[in-house]
Amino acid sequence: MKREIASFVYSCLTCQKSKIEHQKPSGLMQPLAIPEWKWDSISMDFVSGLPRTIKNFEAIWVIVDRLTKSAHFIPIRMDYPLERLAELYIEKIRALGTKLRLSSAYHPQTDGQTERTIQSLEDLLRACVLEKGGAWDCYLPLIEFTYNNSFHSSIGMAPFEALYGRRCRTPLCWYESGESVVVGPEIVQQTTEKIKMIQEKMRIAQSPLKSKKLTPRFIGPYQILERIGEVAYRIALPPSLANLHEVFHVSQLRRYIPDPSHVVQVDDVQVRDNLTVKTSPMRIEDRELKQLRGKEIALVKVAWGGPAGGNVTWELESHMKESYPELFA
Repeated sequence: MKREIASFVYSCLTCQKSKIEHQKPSGLMQPLAIPEWKWDSISMDFVSGLPRTIKNFEAIWVIVDRLTKSAHFIPIRMDYPLERLAELYIEKIRALGTKLRLSSAYHPQTDGQTERTIQSLEDLLRACVLEKGGAWDCYLPLIEFTYNNSFHSSIGMAPFEALYGRRCRTPLCWYESGESVVVGPEIVQQTTEKIKMIQEKMRIAQSPLKSKKLTPRFIGPYQILERIGEVAYRIALPPSLANLHEVFHVSQLRRYIPDPSHVVQVDDVQVRDNLTVKTSPMRIEDRELKQLRGKEIALVKVAWGGPAGGNVTWELESHMKESYPELFA
């Protein structure tokens, strides 16, 4: 009896999608080979969503040398077609004979070096450009110089020192002398006021956002097509998820436990052209009133039928009465 109950609980599709795993993520970290020389191996990423400048730059291409940690920050535009950019990029990569290693989706640890560099870049941008946010591209060479001339604990020296044998002489060593000494007390005060204003705007902007805390942690099940390397897999995704990269790190996956109740007879299912299945409401289980800006909104708890079954959502009562009046008869 105990074994049957445990097997039933483990194979529950709703539980497999929703419950959190109280264990370490699957897959061990795979160390990258140490580069043999400077700029033999690089990592790269993009910082997007920046204010557009006069020259129409709105993103930064971040390129980091994996050996010396020296970086280049290149302002770029985002109005190019992505397909054309990909074609040009692959064409240049092939012409130079460069080996390309793509990271898996939703696993930033694969490119932790560039992620950490982007954090430092954003800190410098905030400290240096808050007063003139629309002209950050003018400050980018100075920010790149400051970053490369600052001490890095991972290599025990500044990137310029690892690259050229010594640091470059400059009065702009913010990490050593402090920002107040470099930029003066007036700009520090103005920056502090700007930060407070931005923080207040962020609180206001975040308040109406829809909470995703109760959304399922996993979706699926989906078929594994092939294994990519040691800790990544290629997944067969439906057309509705075509915008996602099909390769995932093993820590983003959960083993599906099958159950006979999950098997659906094909004759009973009507599949749309986009390979989705229509579900219909079975019954109204509960009703609730919500207060929203001094107005009462009636919600109903709807149990839906379909191949998977067991799906329950809260819907607007007015919408359900209009679409499915038979449920309220």
